[in-house]
Amino acid sequence: METILIWDLDDDPDGNVQHIAAHGLTKDEVASVFRDPGRWTTESASTGRPLTFGTTDTGRYIAVVWEHVDDDPLTIYPLTAYEPTGE
Repeated sequence: METILIWDLDDDPDGNVQHIAAHGLTKDEVASVFRDPGRWTTESASTGRPLTFGTTDTGRYIAVVWEHVDDDPLTIYPLTAYEPTGE
């Protein structure tokens, strides 16, 4: 079952699309992480929110911070996404 992602308007300056774009990523790249069979999820150390790591359809390895909205079907609200550093 595919994960449903909730997006703000593309031009909302405070929306999730702009937060993701600020890191040079697109909605499609974020969505593709949730189709990646190798993805894995942990808890963000800074926010306590879910944090999913995976590879995009474009080959980039990214981290997506999100909020759980519903279980059936799985619906999430991506807050931001970024390419993790080797810290």
